[in-house]
Amino acid sequence: MEVRGAPAIALVGCLSLAVELAGGSGPTEDLGALEEFVGQRLGVLLGARPTAVNMAREAQRLRAFVRTRVETPGVTPQQLRESIIEYIEGLLEKDRGDNRSIGEHGARHILQGVPGGGPVTLLTHCNTGTLATAGYGTALGVVRALHARGSLSRVFCTETRPYNQGSRLTALELRHDGIPATLIGDSAAAAAIRDRGVNAVVVGADRVAANGDVANKIGTFQLAVVARHLRVPFYVAAPSSSCDPSLPGGHLIPIEERPKAELTHLGGVLLADPEVDVWNPAFDVTPHELITGGIITEWGVFAPQELRQALEERGGN
Repeated sequence: MEVRGAPAIALVGCLSLAVELAGGSGPTEDLGALEEFVGQRLGVLLGARPTAVNMAREAQRLRAFVRTRVETPGVTPQQLRESIIEYIEGLLEKDRGDNRSIGEHGARHILQGVPGGGPVTLLTHCNTGTLATAGYGTALGVVRALHARGSLSRVFCTETRPYNQGSRLTALELRHDGIPATLIGDSAAAAAIRDRGVNAVVVGADRVAANGDVANKIGTFQLAVVARHLRVPFYVAAPSSSCDPSLPGGHLIPIEERPKAELTHLGGVLLADPEVDVWNPAFDVTPHELITGGIITEWGVFAPQELRQALEERGGN
């Protein structure tokens, strides 16, 4: 959890490899040995955060890039090393561009569903902004795009227990950008959606399965259930790199579990019986039928059942 946010996990993981290569780590005289070194390092990174698929997708692409370069006649180990570093550095700008596209698509779609075209009030969960990506953000990218248009009335952000990414990070980002924001307890979300004029719920995603099921920060599923009951559109904002068409459904997504102490302690102070049993999953899975607004990607907004076709058409499978 030193790095969190699915896009940031992939970026920092790949950049850590670039730092190793730039520092001279790995074989220097043999193309095959350097390719093997890169593959081994990527394997270590993949084992660290299994739920967020972005790292796996970027590792797959990077391995394919390295294989192509190795097969290119005349390429030296040093040229291969430099091209890998350049490739990884390019991921930063791509992520920022994808995030801005997500923001624009999401803002436009949300406003189309509001009588009079806004302004709108949103509710979001966890942290999906500059601190979870290369910049701008996914769900918070939608918030920023609406604010830039003058079409955002307010955004409610949950505290996101037990790790408090919402109160520690999202609230900080929104205040820094001068965006009208109100922090609420996780247990106040249903009341806020019902009583405070929330027009849409927008969250991020760590992995999207082929059928449109979504793994995201624990607490997302219950927000989707409430939004469905109250007939408020529920959106998921995620780059295509978060989509995993190899998994048929969300029940196959591995869910990380966090330490017991995150629930039993606060600032080192024991809050619960030290022997109590604790279940502390970091994520939950929201079924695709609850994503009533759509899945917002850099390509546009798709109904969950449309997303797999979009990935196939763009070579994202």
